[in-house]
Amino acid sequence: MKRDFNQWLNTMRNSIANYKYYIDFDTVYENVEHVKIELNILNSLIGSKDIENDFENIILKYPEVLKTIPILLAKREKEIFCMDEESSILFNFNHKAQTIEEYKQFMRKTGLFELMQTRLIGNLVDYVLGVETGLNSNGRKNRGGHLMEDLVEKFIKKAGFIKDETYFKEMYLSSIEKMFNLDLSAISNQGSTEKRFDFVLIKNNCIYACECNFYATGGSKLNETARSYKNLALESKDIKGFSFVWFTDGIGWNSAKNNLKETFDIMENLFNILDLENGAILKLEEEVNV
Repeated sequence: MKRDFNQWLNTMRNSIANYKYYIDFDTVYENVEHVKIELNILNSLIGSKDIENDFENIILKYPEVLKTIPILLAKREKEIFCMDEESSILFNFNHKAQTIEEYKQFMRKTGLFELMQTRLIGNLVDYVLGVETGLNSNGRKNRGGHLMEDLVEKFIKKAGFIKDETYFKEMYLSSIEKMFNLDLSAISNQGSTEKRFDFVLIKNNCIYACECNFYATGGSKLNETARSYKNLALESKDIKGFSFVWFTDGIGWNSAKNNLKETFDIMENLFNILDLENGAILKLEEEVNV
């Protein structure tokens, strides 16, 4: 039975965020733990009335505290470039690469001395915990991408597939060719391009190469993805024993529905989360170019 695209589009989800999506506190705590001792040493500068001399004494006695300074500015890099009308300096905080006067200049001009001296913060460990939480929130985009993969993998396992036996994760096109003795030159531009699929399933004497994504918001990338996967489906349809499968969802597709419909119209194996819940993996085409 031919599916109705608009009905299918209307079943797209707003979100698939789980409880760990927003902040990965385990990573936050681990990052803070790595610099906790050094931060506690720097805590002696809070409220100091002679902060520059106190800072110098700390650096002379405990130079390892330098590595914590970038995170006070929400920077993970250990090299930070700064310039003003007086000079331009690439500061290195991996080791004592600059003079103490230059490190003082950095602390002064970035406002870190003022932050600590005026007691705007009471504890650098707590402060960095907040910084790390903020930085971790920037990782939601990456976590969002993995959420769809994790969700699809649950349905793959539920359908009875066994990892590294009847399904494989993150497999390159060239590896698929070698493992299953397939000629995939039609989708690799005669071997000149390499592609990695999120999952590869073995079923019904056919190899199913799968892509997964979720788009909560729109953008030009969605149109590009739909066109790319349409071409991939067309290029692969005459390869015996091979089928391309796409699992996608998200209300972001409303902004690119025309391109998505073009792909939907030519792809049998294009599914969203509702399809997965309704057993899409179990219902993969019984006969595919075999």
